[in-house]
Amino acid sequence: MSGIIKQRMCAEVEGEFVVFLIGARINKPWKIWKWWPVATAMPRMLIELQKRPELGLLHARQSFGFNSAMVIQYWRSFEHLEAYAKQRDLAHLPAWQAFNKAVSSNGDVGIWHETYVIEPGRYETIYNNMPPFGLGKAGRLVDAVGARQQARQRMKSAKVA
Repeated sequence: MSGIIKQRMCAEVEGEFVVFLIGARINKPWKIWKWWPVATAMPRMLIELQKRPELGLLHARQSFGFNSAMVIQYWRSFEHLEAYAKQRDLAHLPAWQAFNKAVSSNGDVGIWHETYVIEPGRYETIYNNMPPFGLGKAGRLVDAVGARQQARQRMKSAKVA
């Protein structure tokens, strides 16, 4: 695990990037045969994406709740994300097709995603006493000094990153 950085840092990513949130909710926990394939598909995809950086995933972080899971993903571009989703010889498309065949809209397992295209200068971050985290792992961490001391200043400085 990366060590704690004991100073104020902010993240910068060159150019436009995508934040993709994806998750699942187990609505009927007793139907293990319905939700288990969904629960095991995402780790396979993340391993595949980690091994193949040219596919465009910059970083991913998983979060789990009582009956739900979510993955925050940072992508190089929407085109990379869309290409991965549609590529027949990679893990996503077969998993998506299997979900639609087994579950579809029957209410057993809920799935969702949200996609945000982030333009340069339209985000800001701050991390203090943290290991590299979130966008700081997807991009690069820089000292939050000078033109990066305040949120509004970080928004402006992100335009030139």
